[in-house]
Amino acid sequence: MLQNTFIHIPGIGIKSEQAFWEKGIRSWDDFLAAEDIGSSKKKTEKMKISIKESQEQLQSGNVHYFAERLPQKEYWRFFSEFRDKTAYLDGFATDLDPWMHPIPVITIFNGKDITSYVRGKNLDDILEDIKKYSLIVTHSGTRVAFPFIAMNLGLAIKQVHIDLQYILPKLGYKGGLLGAEKAVGIDRKELSGLDGYGGLLLWEEYRDKKNEKALEALMAMSAYDAVSLETLMVHVYNCKVKQMPLEGIGLLPIPDYPEIPFKADIETINNLDWMSLMEKGKPYTDHPGFYYSRGII
Repeated sequence: MLQNTFIHIPGIGIKSEQAFWEKGIRSWDDFLAAEDIGSSKKKTEKMKISIKESQEQLQSGNVHYFAERLPQKEYWRFFSEFRDKTAYLDGFATDLDPWMHPIPVITIFNGKDITSYVRGKNLDDILEDIKKYSLIVTHSGTRVAFPFIAMNLGLAIKQVHIDLQYILPKLGYKGGLLGAEKAVGIDRKELSGLDGYGGLLLWEEYRDKKNEKALEALMAMSAYDAVSLETLMVHVYNCKVKQMPLEGIGLLPIPDYPEIPFKADIETINNLDWMSLMEKGKPYTDHPGFYYSRGII
């Protein structure tokens, strides 16, 4: 979709872009080949120079060039072109205060491999690994993961960022990440019904009792979060393409869901102290994990 985009060119807005499409000028190549686009010769030449620059920047893999020129709500347009340089990142947080609660687990999925970073083991490795990527996709990264990563690791994320938290609801996907997963048919298997509160208890079980099974279950939760982001990003891209007044723009195939390398031990989940959430001010009786762990759902 990026090479059908003109709104990043100075002097071209949404209406002008749609007017070009209606005239049959649907791509950068079409624009460069057109003899008359309805503008003065001088203005047309300036726009063609910008389009040639866009081609060069795309060829060099400079996603920042386009991020600086497109409104954030239109970042989805360059996802397809930069997909091979994308990291799907989940930063599990035990609370919403990065000053008081260190981040225990971060997971990166690059479309092929799942890499987990665990506090006390290899969390600092992400400082170097993140440099491999140009684009990062998260759910709630702006509000949760990035502030925790900055506070805990001193790492300011400089990559271009697409936060699905602000896109999915506008496309009709409600209920946060888990709700969107359910809507597109993602099955978390033994972890279905567990969300952040369950993750909090799993981390405390590992931190306080060194229960490796609890840590593995938490790593599985975070891995599902990261892997699901690719599937959801593809759904977002396809939904957006379908909304465009253009025919023939190819949709992306829904990716195969990889095998999660971590397992969640049901007995460990069942034995979590859900009642302790009450002491933390959490509405444990309203939380699906409370009923899930007791076999009610």
